Amino acid sequence: MLEVGGLHVSYGRAQVLFGVDLSAPSGSLVCLMGRNGVGKTTLLKAVTGVLAPRSGTVRFDGRDVTRMRTHERVRRGLGYVPQGHETFPQLTVAENLQVAREAAPGARRSATDDALDLFPALGALMKRRAGFLSGGQQQQLAIARALVTEPRMLLLDEPTEGIQPSIVQQIEEAIGRLHASGLTILLVEQYLDLALRLADRFVILDAGEVVRSGDAEQLRDESVRALLAV
Repeated sequence: MLEVGGLHVSYGRAQVLFGVDLSAPSGSLVCLMGRNGVGKTTLLKAVTGVLAPRSGTVRFDGRDVTRMRTHERVRRGLGYVPQGHETFPQLTVAENLQVAREAAPGARRSATDDALDLFPALGALMKRRAGFLSGGQQQQLAIARALVTEPRMLLLDEPTEGIQPSIVQQIEEAIGRLHASGLTILLVEQYLDLALRLADRFVILDAGEVVRSGDAEQLRDESVRALLAV
């Protein structure tokens, strides 16, 4: 489904990623981990086309999309939920979902109902402006907004960061349901326990390079946990 090969990415003269290789087979849930500032968000932005790599390739569903624009990747089935509960604060919940659905004209109208089924609390908030939602509600909306485009792969950048525990549990359950349905997921996550419960595989970045990868069960090894310790 997703193959990243030899990816080098910079912000101006400051290089952030150094030859990163990563794969996420169809139907898998891969957890991308590492300390703060090691390049996880940069990698997701390169995969989605927000950042152009200096070199390397991004292949999605067998096609080289390295130079493809972000909206073209969305239409091919790539969904992205950035870090920080990003929504359109002046638009209502319903309008946020509508704007997203219009970005993927091939998506079914029922995709909105499917997304709301994962987060039923949003159903009672459809007329409320997103800027007046709690942080957890905004994160649920951000995920739902990506889902209404009916992605075949979903990229989630720390969706549980700064969220109250009750909504963290709801988000975890939603991710688990999406994975069980066959959706391919690349999840940036800091919580080891959550990664163990959800992931098939993991990749650890350090200083812009992949330093460890493998089956999720290996996250129990002390040598792996040491790579994530602050």
